[in-house]
Amino acid sequence: MFSARMAVAQTPHTVVLEELTWTEIRDQIHDGKTTIIVPIGGTEQSGPYMAVGKHDVRAAILSRRIAEGLGNALVAPVVAYVPEGNYDPPTSHMRFPGTITVSDDVFEKTLESAANGFRVHGFRNVVFLGDHGGYQKDLRVVVDRLNKAWAKSSACAFAPPEYYRASSDGFAQILRQHGYRDDEIGTHAGLADTSLLMAVAPQMIRDQALRSAPKPGAADGVYGGDPRRSTAQLGQLGIDLIVSQTIEAIRQETARR
Repeated sequence: MFSARMAVAQTPHTVVLEELTWTEIRDQIHDGKTTIIVPIGGTEQSGPYMAVGKHDVRAAILSRRIAEGLGNALVAPVVAYVPEGNYDPPTSHMRFPGTITVSDDVFEKTLESAANGFRVHGFRNVVFLGDHGGYQKDLRVVVDRLNKAWAKSSACAFAPPEYYRASSDGFAQILRQHGYRDDEIGTHAGLADTSLLMAVAPQMIRDQALRSAPKPGAADGVYGGDPRRSTAQLGQLGIDLIVSQTIEAIRQETARR
């Protein structure tokens, strides 16, 4: 009975904000965990073989690994509602069922509101990590607004470009070095995108649809790539690159500030 009570009473070893009580969060901020990572995903189609929560799951897992590597960070809930195109008439990914979109203004204000709350509670560094390319400009707008508003405080916001750059250009370069062509690597739901998800959440891949179908194209929601030779082993190379480069970027930025 005593050991069971002790197990319940122990603070869990987690960097995930949602898994902590408010008093545990307060104490961890007091003890130096003053960086909060805000993972930003997006609910969108990714071809007929990847679940629509690809960005959300990937952002959550990568953010946890980055926070663990930093040692002084916690991870906020994933932002899953992001700009994905218009709905009247449907454009971009909104042409495919399951995609969710919000306006740029709503998206930016959501991030700003969350960041202001984190600052009030004692976080000094608010780090936005965006897994999707479509809203990178919005992140820069939000960061600029917050830093202007916080100019007289010790808090700052930033969105390290290394995170998305490593997942796109950096990983593509690794794949080229392994003999894969650009028409396989792709920009959305191609070999690079699919391999990254395989490395962290293989249950979100429909393997039979991936391997047995003919080469997919734009009508299937696949842009400029061929995912059929995707593997988790390839994806892990990209995951390691994203995590290591983002950790270094955050450390450099917080030291500079």
